[in-house]
Amino acid sequence: MRRRTVLAGLPALATAGGAAGAALGAAGCAPAAGSAATVALPPQLRGAEPPVAAELVALDTVHGRPPGRAELAALAAAVGAAEPDGGGIALGAAAFGPAAAGGDGRGSGTGGSGGTGAGGGTEVRPRRLRDMPAFPGDLLDPARTHGQVLVQLGGRDPAQARERAARVLAALPGWRPRWRAAGHRPDSRVVDGRGLARNPFHFTEGFGNPDGERATAERTLVRPGDGEPEWAAGGSYQVVRLVQIAAELWDRDSLAAQERVIGRRRDGRWLDGTPATERPDFAADPAGRRTPLDSHVRRAAPDRRRPPPLVRRSYSHPEGLLFSCFQRDPVTGFEAVQHRLAGEAMATYLLTVGGGYFFVPPPGDTWLRAFA
Repeated sequence: MRRRTVLAGLPALATAGGAAGAALGAAGCAPAAGSAATVALPPQLRGAEPPVAAELVALDTVHGRPPGRAELAALAAAVGAAEPDGGGIALGAAAFGPAAAGGDGRGSGTGGSGGTGAGGGTEVRPRRLRDMPAFPGDLLDPARTHGQVLVQLGGRDPAQARERAARVLAALPGWRPRWRAAGHRPDSRVVDGRGLARNPFHFTEGFGNPDGERATAERTLVRPGDGEPEWAAGGSYQVVRLVQIAAELWDRDSLAAQERVIGRRRDGRWLDGTPATERPDFAADPAGRRTPLDSHVRRAAPDRRRPPPLVRRSYSHPEGLLFSCFQRDPVTGFEAVQHRLAGEAMATYLLTVGGGYFFVPPPGDTWLRAFA
């Protein structure tokens, strides 16, 4: 598909001074101000790099029922008050009711608490939104998995992110934390338009992400015609994975062995000598002598000319990796990559214990109409 055709299908551009939705303008969901038109990205996807520190809190309502419009609007306002520059929320399948959480991805047809949906009585749940399944090798803890809503708050350091999360929770006694995770990005920086950081394996990552907001939108934003509810256009699916890493085992390996497990040098260069920002020619190495066939990068994206249709915005956390990625469709994005990674050399060092699938609403407040 040509780039012009792809861009034509993206949600409308937001211009400076555009009116923000009354309920969510404070939550960082309004278009960013500027002298030129910019792509209307949700706050979790704005900027070349995410905040240096983040606090993710999965919430359920205290009363146990799916949240209503007023509860979600109040939550969005509290997040915006705590982090005016980009705090965000995302909806879990359980926000649309128990049938949605355990559904098959096609929608329950009613929505969380009886909403009729922005599409005039059509399904209101995003069609791919469901509880995150367990993949081979996972050991999911129910107490650290799923949730009706995911709140994400950033900060210049872990203390500020933690304080902002505490402020939101104190302002909303009607919500209870289901699980939470703190993350930080060591050596976070922007190089050639991409946000880079050092991951828990001591390797630089971020080279596979796009280098601008338009390219980010192409990979991540739901578009009209995708078969989603009308209100979901401009939103994005978020996958979060709480990954424990066998750090002592990893650190006992030599650097050369670690690089063959990853498939890159620590600074991002490819094992065949290709610079970090360029594409290696895996076809010229069919036996995997330079880049092993079971290395992480080769399994994740065997054809570097066609990168996976997702954007990663992950963090280190005390147990290992707080993985987070955004995409138009988790089946063709995250799940396709995850299936390719089965049997990778890195699996020896990883254990996923929690996380979930969520849907980040589009900027503005029209998505609230999906809830009564």
